[in-house]
Amino acid sequence: MLDLASIRSRLAGIPAPESNHQPGTVREAAVAVVLRENEDATEMLFIKRAEKAGDPWSGHMAFPGGHRESTDATLQAAAVRETAEEIGLDISSAPVLGALPPQRPMSVRSNMLVAPFVFQIEGDPPFSLNHEVAAAVWAPLAAMHRGENHARSRPPFDAEADAAAANGGSGAFDGFRLKPGYFVWGMTYRMVQTFFETIDPRYQAD
Repeated sequence: MLDLASIRSRLAGIPAPESNHQPGTVREAAVAVVLRENEDATEMLFIKRAEKAGDPWSGHMAFPGGHRESTDATLQAAAVRETAEEIGLDISSAPVLGALPPQRPMSVRSNMLVAPFVFQIEGDPPFSLNHEVAAAVWAPLAAMHRGENHARSRPPFDAEADAAAANGGSGAFDGFRLKPGYFVWGMTYRMVQTFFETIDPRYQAD
């Protein structure tokens, strides 16, 4: 079910999101959900955004991507361009396995619509991170799908925040703890959950 052939089959037929909004009403963005097979395990690529004052997603885990520019013919083209700019990964010729339903940020920039596109690559390409990205990390799908690394945490999402959230109280968020310092939450977490719900009808989100 988590192999690339099965994922491609599940995503087939889902139409790619198209722009049908009145100009100026919605700010469009796109991200690349990049998958690869590594030693018989399927992995998903995440980035950790650089810390930057004024950036509502400063230091967050995310997928490579960004806003659609006037030069981008499609949302998918925006995801390809932004991935090359942010991490130096050329996916312009990579197979596109499908698209996922667009997401909106819950608390900031609610007039933004973010479209995820699922790509397949092979091997272990080198990354060239720009100033917007602090790290790029591969994570096995199986651990997230089984909930093995599901966690609750609070900002700043460190070990102490994990422990405090486990003891109850408000302000905690669900997510995936990939490793220390790498906590997938918020819109990116919802995208991963939507991905699993799409490829596995029996999947139950935590």
